[in-house]
Amino acid sequence: MWKSISSNDDIVRFMEKVCFFHDSCIKEISYISGAYVDVDLSMHPLNNRRVLRVVIQRQYEKESMIEMEFQGLEYLKLFPDDESYTCEILDSTMIIKDGKIYWCDSGNLSESELDKYTGTIICAAKLRWRSIENHMGKKEFYISYV
Repeated sequence: MWKSISSNDDIVRFMEKVCFFHDSCIKEISYISGAYVDVDLSMHPLNNRRVLRVVIQRQYEKESMIEMEFQGLEYLKLFPDDESYTCEILDSTMIIKDGKIYWCDSGNLSESELDKYTGTIICAAKLRWRSIENHMGKKEFYISYV
C-alpha cells in the first residue's frame, strides 16, 4: 500500500520509521518520462509523466526494502561511487522547499545547502512510498520484458 509524503510531519514519521536510511543502499532506479515513439513511428515527445522510482534496501528486519516514487520529477543528480568505494547510505535528508520535495543521500543538510550538494539528490513535486516484501538480494526488482 502506497503512503504519501506531503507535509513535514509526514517526513518526520517516514524518516524515523526508516531510521533516516542508515545502513541502506540504492539498489535500483527506474524512470518513466511519458515520451515514446509508437509502432507507426509517430512520436509523443512530451515528458508528461516524469516518474522516478527508487528501490532502497536496508539492513533492518522490518521494512528492509523501500520503494519511493517521485512524481513530477524536477531533477535527479546521481553520483554513484565506483567499485573502489562503498556506497552505503549512513544518513539522509528529506525536505519540502518551495512546494517541492527533496531527498538526499546525506544527513543533516539544510535548505540552503541543497543547491550546492554534490551527492545524489532528487527533487520532485510529489512523493509516495511503500514497503516491499520478499524481494531482498541481488535479483532485479524492475524486470525488463524484452
